[in-house]
Amino acid sequence: MSSKILHITNGSSLTNYLKELNFSGDFLTWHEMLCEGSTVEQIDTVEFVETRRAFLIKFYNIDLDEYEFHEGLKILNDVNKYSKIILWFEYDLFCHINLIAAISLLQQKKIKLPLFLVCSGRIKGETDFKGLSELNENQLLDHYESKVELGESDIDLASSIWKTYCGKDHNLLKPYITKSSSFKYLNSCLKAHLKRFPNSKNGLDRLEKHILEITRDNHVKSKHHLLGYVLNYQGYYGYGDIQIMRMIDNLSIFLEEKKDQLVLNRKGHEALLNQHNFSSEIKNDIKFGGVKRLEYQFNTKENKLIKTVYNAN
Repeated sequence: MSSKILHITNGSSLTNYLKELNFSGDFLTWHEMLCEGSTVEQIDTVEFVETRRAFLIKFYNIDLDEYEFHEGLKILNDVNKYSKIILWFEYDLFCHINLIAAISLLQQKKIKLPLFLVCSGRIKGETDFKGLSELNENQLLDHYESKVELGESDIDLASSIWKTYCGKDHNLLKPYITKSSSFKYLNSCLKAHLKRFPNSKNGLDRLEKHILEITRDNHVKSKHHLLGYVLNYQGYYGYGDIQIMRMIDNLSIFLEEKKDQLVLNRKGHEALLNQHNFSSEIKNDIKFGGVKRLEYQFNTKENKLIKTVYNAN
C-alpha cells in the first residue's frame, strides 16, 4: 500500500515553506478566497469557475485567462496513490471558509482517504495568533505531529456548513456556533461571519467599525498606513491586503485626508455613535456565498440577521 501523502495547503507561502522543510508528498495549493463573493455548492464545475471569475473581475479587477485553482483540482481525479490527505489551514474566517469547501469537495468526489487537519492559531507563551507560515520550524513540526484526524461527523459538519453558506439563509449557521467538533476555531469564525453584515444601528459591519475606530484612536498617516494597522489587528477575519484596501476605499465617505493624517469626518463620528444607518451610502453589495450582504442586517439585540429592503438606485 502506498504511503504517499497529499497536502492541501492554504497558500503558496506555506507550500514553499513545507517544501523547504522537505515534507514528502504532493501539494495542492488552495488558491481561493471563498469568504467573499458568490459561490455554488458543487465546486469542481464550470458553473463554479464562471461564478468566481465574474466576482473577481467585478470587485477586484482580476481577470484570469486560466483559472489556476480549478486546474489544480485535477490532482484529485486520481487519489489511489495516496494513503492520506493533510489539510493545512489557519484559525481565521478566510481559511475556514476555504477549509470547509476543501472538505466538501473531497466528499463530492467521494474520496474516502483518512483526513487530517493541521491548524494554527493560539501559540503557547505568545499573545498573538499565528498563521502557519509564521511558525518557526520547531513550531510547525510540533503542529504537524499534533495533527487531528477528522471523523465522519466533522466531515458531515463541514459539508453542511458549506451547503448553508452557499444558500440563501445564513441564520441557519447559528446552530453550528455551539456545536462541538475538531475545528477548534470554527465557532469564532461563524460568529465573525454573521457580523460581516451591516449592523442594524449604524450600517457598518464589525470590521468596518473596527477600521473607523482605529482611525479615531491612532495617529494614522494615510490609507496605506491604515491598511497596515488593520492587517495586523483584524481578529478572526484573516483578510488580505486587497480585501482590506477595498473596504477602506468603501469607507472614504467617513474619512478626511489631511496633510499628514487620516481622520474621521463628521459622518465617521456619527457612525460610531450610532446616530444614523449608513449602509445604503456605503453601497457594499458584495455577496457572501449565496447571500448578498445588503439583503440583511445584523441585529445585536436579537443576535441574528434581519431581512432588509435595499434599493440600489
